[in-house]
Amino acid sequence: MKANFAKPLRVEDPANIAGMCVSTFHHHFRALTGMSPLQYQKRLRLQAARDRMLMDGLDAARAAFEVGYESATQFNREYSRFFGLPPMRDIRTLRSPSALPLESVSSR
Repeated sequence: MKANFAKPLRVEDPANIAGMCVSTFHHHFRALTGMSPLQYQKRLRLQAARDRMLMDGLDAARAAFEVGYESATQFNREYSRFFGLPPMRDIRTLRSPSALPLESVSSR
């Protein structure tokens, strides 16, 4: 999942690879990670987008599309919910002189 987080997730695919039915895979996945496969994918995408904006200087829309979002609006909504600030305000805050070192931010 980590290698292909930008692609649409069909839970049937990793379930088949694991030799499980979808509901069993979903149950085991949630037990291990504390979240559903789709929530996990969303988290990977949001963290990757944040890293791209912070390290590569991408704007929010471009980062959103590069990590697999089809809607910049949906990305902004989910990003704000997850990180507590809209994307570009979050990046400005992280780049401010009083921000934590980048290593501690990207591993969040």
